Amino acid sequence: MDIVVPTLGESVTEATIAQWLKKPGDAVALDEPLVELETDKVTVEVNAAQAGVLEEIVANEGDEVEVGALIGKLGEGSGAPAASEKPAQEKKTETEKAATEADKAPAKRPEQKPASTGNGAAKTATANLDYPLAPAVRKLVEENNLDAAKIPASGKNGRLTKGDVLAFMEGGGSSARPAAKAPTSSGPRPREDREERVRMTRLRQRIAERLKDAQNTAAMLTTFNEVDMTNMMAARAEYKEAFEKKFGVRLGFMSFFVKAAVVALKEFPAVNAEIDGDDIVYKDYYDIGVAVSTPNGLVVPVVRDCDEKNFADIEASINDMGKRARDGKLGLDEMSGGTFSITNGGVFGSLMSTPILNPPQSAILGMHAIKQRPMVVDGEIKARPMMYLALSYDHRIIDGREAVSFLVRLKDCIEDPRRVLLEL
Repeated sequence: MDIVVPTLGESVTEATIAQWLKKPGDAVALDEPLVELETDKVTVEVNAAQAGVLEEIVANEGDEVEVGALIGKLGEGSGAPAASEKPAQEKKTETEKAATEADKAPAKRPEQKPASTGNGAAKTATANLDYPLAPAVRKLVEENNLDAAKIPASGKNGRLTKGDVLAFMEGGGSSARPAAKAPTSSGPRPREDREERVRMTRLRQRIAERLKDAQNTAAMLTTFNEVDMTNMMAARAEYKEAFEKKFGVRLGFMSFFVKAAVVALKEFPAVNAEIDGDDIVYKDYYDIGVAVSTPNGLVVPVVRDCDEKNFADIEASINDMGKRARDGKLGLDEMSGGTFSITNGGVFGSLMSTPILNPPQSAILGMHAIKQRPMVVDGEIKARPMMYLALSYDHRIIDGREAVSFLVRLKDCIEDPRRVLLEL
């Protein structure tokens, strides 16, 4: 049975082989994880469709593969000896084969030893074509009429990656690998012995690309306001025990902000819309993305139909998705299709920031740390728990009046939580 790359979700067409969890010859049970694929959004496990033996690995760790590509083969049986348990004759044959291949290599082969990159990663002068090209790499090579044998490779064991091909093309197709784009790699580093160079994960690369694209594409602007958290904190303190007892989930601040955002989004639909070509798409549903920090980077799981959910449903969804995001168990469909996003830098102590849009959404709300500050209340100076709010928005679709009014309406709902329940 062929092991292929499954459908990975909306707009995701390829992935990187992150790790094979089994070796050729290993017995596998039905639904047992075989391999981890790293996409630009999440890590996905591919499970065995039947019990048997992993016969062959076609795509190796580090290879980029497209949806539907063959990455391995699964056969019937109960397993074979591990690589370390191979018969002596088989080991001898492999040694002789390696020696024969070395004899056939060009005389300059020894000069093509991998060069140190500062963290032990290897670069070869040319690709090792003993390994088949990954589908995405082969497609790029064929479409541009390139000679894969002349392209410097940085993959494991000298394998060619898509990034190698793109770098080769950007360098004008010269036989020497072009210098890396990052300025930190453009020359000798005087203290390289005390540095560690780590290749960015596919998820981190994609985060960087999306954030930069948002800055380059949208006419992004941020408006600020501050909110007095006194009444909301009092309501939470009064009802949190009864709430948790009834619904089995803690009452947090985020559900208040999600429900307040829905009230404001209904009044200012442009904030819940997106640009599609020359059209503006207005959405009559409210799928709110809640940013979650994970060890691998920021992800934004989406809570669907927040206008139809109560506080308990929203809190339960946020808690569940947050935990699964940190464990790398979120599905791709759970991170796509949001209409508006909320990020809370306050949990890390941030007092004020300008959040970056989450395309194709047109706005994102930034929450921050709650701090006691002197405020004038009814002519008197009093200490109040205050939070700065930031709304970043795409000025191409949202006017300044709408953005400011949206933030004021959200502020009103937080300062008087009864407005949320009454949608006033």
